[in-house]
Amino acid sequence: MSSTALKTLVLPVLLTVAAFYIAYQFVDPAPPREVTITTGSPDGAYYNFALKYKELLARHDFKLVVQESHGSVENVNRLLSEAAHVGFVQGGTARRSDQVPLQTLGSLYYEPLWVFFRKDLDIRYLNELGGLKIFIGEQGSGTRSLVERLLSENEILDKVELVDELQGSYDSSFNDAKVDVVFLVASPESSAVSSLLDNDEVELLSFERAEAYQRRLRFLSYVDIPRGMINLRNDIPAQPIRLLAATANLVVHEDLHPAIQDLLLQAADEVHGDGGWFESTGEFPNAAFAEYPLSKEAKRFYEYGPPLLQRFLPFRLASLIDRLKVMILPLVVLMLPLMKIMPPIYTWRMRSKIYRWYQSLEKIDLANAKPEPDIAALRSQLDEIEQEVIHVHVPLSFASQLYDLHQHIELVKRRLGS
Repeated sequence: MSSTALKTLVLPVLLTVAAFYIAYQFVDPAPPREVTITTGSPDGAYYNFALKYKELLARHDFKLVVQESHGSVENVNRLLSEAAHVGFVQGGTARRSDQVPLQTLGSLYYEPLWVFFRKDLDIRYLNELGGLKIFIGEQGSGTRSLVERLLSENEILDKVELVDELQGSYDSSFNDAKVDVVFLVASPESSAVSSLLDNDEVELLSFERAEAYQRRLRFLSYVDIPRGMINLRNDIPAQPIRLLAATANLVVHEDLHPAIQDLLLQAADEVHGDGGWFESTGEFPNAAFAEYPLSKEAKRFYEYGPPLLQRFLPFRLASLIDRLKVMILPLVVLMLPLMKIMPPIYTWRMRSKIYRWYQSLEKIDLANAKPEPDIAALRSQLDEIEQEVIHVHVPLSFASQLYDLHQHIELVKRRLGS
């Protein structure tokens, strides 16, 4: 490349570099290499789902640190204090404040509420629990928070005797009259639920007013268990049962890197997308039942699916390209205009190397036309011009104009009588 071309490119290159430097100040930081998820007890669903998330995210060279907890309330507290970046939170346990810096990535699956009571009590509604000993979950659990709201809705929270901890199994607690009612949020396959359903002295409450609860508490839904669904051989349950159900939600601190949120959403879709006892295929994850604001990344995920780059590229590379897309702006803003003006500038620069000699030739020609010209001095000036022009180099596309200059120099020489 000629020195003229290089000089022509200096200003555009400097402008482009400056624009890229300014744009780089607005590039998002790279996603972290690991984040912490707060779950529940090691024998609970939250913890086991977190392990599946961890395995899936490891494929993308990403580490998910799994923390045990006492339940949803503790998970929320950890998220608020930033002791964890993401966590499972049961519906009904949200902090009610516009200032809470938490967002949801969506609901993951239904969490049915099982209410077992001693059969001799003949209970049909929650407002009939006054004066009874009831277990509503441990302190800090989502179950306890949910049930306290339900009892408050029935105006009997201060009329029941809360049992904070059970000694032994649920069955033994019933058999020893240590508890009259037990509230559980658990999978139908859990050993506790199966054992209580097999207990002839215990009955499962069917929520006849489930629609009323759903309309009063929007985070709730309800699910139906057909007769024999849990155990066909033993006909369990012996009649259709309707249960209230919250949803498990994936909640993040609002500062969690967007690329990590996209990765978590993809993991959630793979883990929960096939459905279960109460969920149809493709029903979850979704944006329903959210108690916290839905994150921007989650809105985009539910509308368009995973980010385009992450569908075809490794996570780290896709994230890098996505972060650097802001750099495209100066490229478009500067390069397109420069592409239009650079060719004329380059052409002008090349022609200027040739045309600037014509002014000197014209002066010599005009001086020769005057009376008694100093021919020797004019010849000397013309020889100097000719020697300098010999060392002028231009691209082949401008060679014809250079040869025209040589011909015009010869023409002036002939006029001087050379």
